[in-house]
Amino acid sequence: MNTGTALHGVNRRIVLQARPTGTPVPADFLLQEVPIPRPAEGQLLLKNLYLSLDPYMRGRMNEGPSYAPAVELGAVMVGGTVSEVIESRHPRFKPGDRVVTQGGWQTHTLSDGTGLGLLPADMTHISLALSLLGMPGFTAWYGLLRIGEPRPGDTVVVASATGTVGAVVGQLAKRKGSRAIGIAGGAEKCRIAVEELGFDACIDHRSPDFAGQLAAATPEGIDVYFENVGGAVFDAVLPRLNIGARVPLCGLIAQYNSKGLYPGPDRLPRVMGQLLARRIKIQGFIISDHYADDYANFMREMSPEVAHGHIRVRENVLQGLSQAPQGLIDLLDSRFTGKVVVQLTD
Repeated sequence: MNTGTALHGVNRRIVLQARPTGTPVPADFLLQEVPIPRPAEGQLLLKNLYLSLDPYMRGRMNEGPSYAPAVELGAVMVGGTVSEVIESRHPRFKPGDRVVTQGGWQTHTLSDGTGLGLLPADMTHISLALSLLGMPGFTAWYGLLRIGEPRPGDTVVVASATGTVGAVVGQLAKRKGSRAIGIAGGAEKCRIAVEELGFDACIDHRSPDFAGQLAAATPEGIDVYFENVGGAVFDAVLPRLNIGARVPLCGLIAQYNSKGLYPGPDRLPRVMGQLLARRIKIQGFIISDHYADDYANFMREMSPEVAHGHIRVRENVLQGLSQAPQGLIDLLDSRFTGKVVVQLTD
């Protein structure tokens, strides 16, 4: 079996040192250097090339039950990676293969091959496996098409419109013949949504007249609202939802750093009343549940769309593992436009 070249050296990794109270801070993370592990029979050693930074990571830092286990204190932070096989004692993989996996916040990962997705040998822009052709793109595709079911002439609204998921949702909605209305934080992000991503309009949620502007941009109401923010944005969207509206729910970024209950009066009776009266379908989904049944369909449909430039996204590349903690903090604070990845090697 081809095992590649034996390696010795240091694995740099970032572990969770403390559980955040509200917004994470750099002291919640700890950079360590440990020996590079060696693969046993049936294992392979990966060199991680790119690390994806995503909002869901904030939830994994909390203790308590959720849809996935919390990161234990002292354990490596979770994260998707594009990685290269550098030593293999596994029959399905050879040195030089590039894969997408959950390699975590570290430079090297030991794997038994479970969950590895082999990338095409001729794929040149490999970081796209973490964005348009990875988990964020799949999240947008599944949520919009399988739950939102947009039709020609529908009005589709998406918050965080210039983030990776939101950007793909808007562009897919346009490809399906719907109107795409974005919601973003700031005039520059709204400009990008309209001029670069092709949205029909974009509303700045920081505007004092946000609700009024949203109403003006959706004169016939909202048929699909792709929810990934929550908070005050959802409060403004709710009255605009049409009878039979569909609401795919994949995240609640506005609440991830919350230290307690959402401020203000109890909104639940009003929300439930609107859902009933307007026969609104709201469906939460965790994208990891759908890889087995739908990921191949997603790749078959999205690969040519990306290759032909019909679907695109801005990419922010941070240099070096040590940039990951501040990168996640800035991502949660909406300081980026587009996808954020960390390049772990030169």
